[in-house]
Amino acid sequence: MSTTAQGGAPRSDTGPDPDDRGFLGHPKGLSTLFFVEMWERFSYYGMRAILLYFLIDTAANGGLGIDETTGTAVVAIYGASVYLLSIIGGYAADRLIGARRSTLYGGIVIMAGHLSLAVPATATAWLGILLVALGTGLLKPNISTMVGQLYTDKDPRRDGGFSIFYMSINIGAFFSPLVVGFLRDRWGYHAGFSAAAVGMGIALICFVLGRRRLHGAGSDVPNPLPPAERGKVMVLGIGALVAFVAVVLVAGLWRDAILDQVIDAISIVALLTPIAYFTMMFRSPKVDSEEKTHLAAYIPLWIGAMLFWMIFEQAAGKMALFASDRTVTEVAGVSINPEWFQSVNPLAIILLAPVFGWIWTKRAGRFPSTPVKFALGVLIIGLSALAMSWAFATFEDNSAPVLILIGVFVMQTVAELCLSPVGLSATTRLAPRAFASQAMALWFLGSAAGQALAAQLIQAMGDLSDSTYYLVNGIMTLFFAAILFALVPWIRRRMASVEIQAPEAVSTAH
Repeated sequence: MSTTAQGGAPRSDTGPDPDDRGFLGHPKGLSTLFFVEMWERFSYYGMRAILLYFLIDTAANGGLGIDETTGTAVVAIYGASVYLLSIIGGYAADRLIGARRSTLYGGIVIMAGHLSLAVPATATAWLGILLVALGTGLLKPNISTMVGQLYTDKDPRRDGGFSIFYMSINIGAFFSPLVVGFLRDRWGYHAGFSAAAVGMGIALICFVLGRRRLHGAGSDVPNPLPPAERGKVMVLGIGALVAFVAVVLVAGLWRDAILDQVIDAISIVALLTPIAYFTMMFRSPKVDSEEKTHLAAYIPLWIGAMLFWMIFEQAAGKMALFASDRTVTEVAGVSINPEWFQSVNPLAIILLAPVFGWIWTKRAGRFPSTPVKFALGVLIIGLSALAMSWAFATFEDNSAPVLILIGVFVMQTVAELCLSPVGLSATTRLAPRAFASQAMALWFLGSAAGQALAAQLIQAMGDLSDSTYYLVNGIMTLFFAAILFALVPWIRRRMASVEIQAPEAVSTAH
């Protein structure tokens, strides 16, 4: 079926429509994906805000009664699992079912996970955590792909559309800890998980009802797997699952508890997978010498990102413990829920992202260069770890002013704005042409590896103080930040052919 577009030319109902400006001057499909992502992030960050408290609280209070060290390691390895499973989600969309169905199925699995967590039983709690991780892995890499498919490659609204879309992430992430924290405080953990399920349910309703607005975005399978190869993929999948179970069993040589064995097995996979990716790219005949030079420049940036996420993602771990155990519980007669601190980062992103975007645009091609921005991000996150080390050593028994934790969250947000968007851009520029999609998976694996490393450090230093834990993290990260600053000239030489040029330089060249 076709209609007549402006000017009388026939237009298909599928594919980008440059005349569609039904949502803030952008395609109406953006409104569908905006609200889907907002509510999905509401559910994800709402669940994450109370996960650690649920794991370590007593059974009498509705928790699972896990010791604090193991519980904090579980939260870290849960985050690592989400990013590991994103690779499977991306593969499923590219080769099997397309981005739209992958997003839909992922949302259904996430909702089932939250509903499982809402049931007051230990078995359903672990099932729920597994389902939320799996569903998020299916959904996370694909909804952004669908946003891109709403626009033609040359549509000048494209970057603005992504900016609007990413704002939905922070809106959902801002409100969810406030709502879920309130519900958990009044009616317990399972009420909080129920709110996360409702949020995901609303996201699914928005997605199904808004399908026609998408004009077919995400419906195609870009690189369909031939029927003859599907059996091989199934065999490989079963083989990977068997191999993982084998790693879990091997971990029993040094771990007594099955939960600790699973944490170690996921950590091993998360740390070895990026090594395999880098090795595959360097050894591939499809990667020429110049691309290998770019890839070499990317390695220290990637390691810096891994250390960054190792500290940053403790917002729902060690920093959540500081919020509940060390920070005052009342300010000016207002009771403070510890979950509320999880809203500081998305609020700071909303306020500061436009400022940093303007700065980086104005300074494009000048100081600071891409590797300097990376080094600054790693430096600042390392300093935030030292600040947390001091805070844990200084304050006890809910005596820390709220500004302590708020200040560290803002500090980490500044570090994030130096590193995260710059890292995405650097990944697209330094990736070998034959491995463009895999390189984005490699960027996500930086977060998986960082959180896996955090899980291992948490367990290894379980008998030491939280202050010591953050001190070790800070020293490690600051040491590598110094290395990154020293490597800036070397990195810039190797990425010179893809470095963004200053506006003046471009004008002079022409």
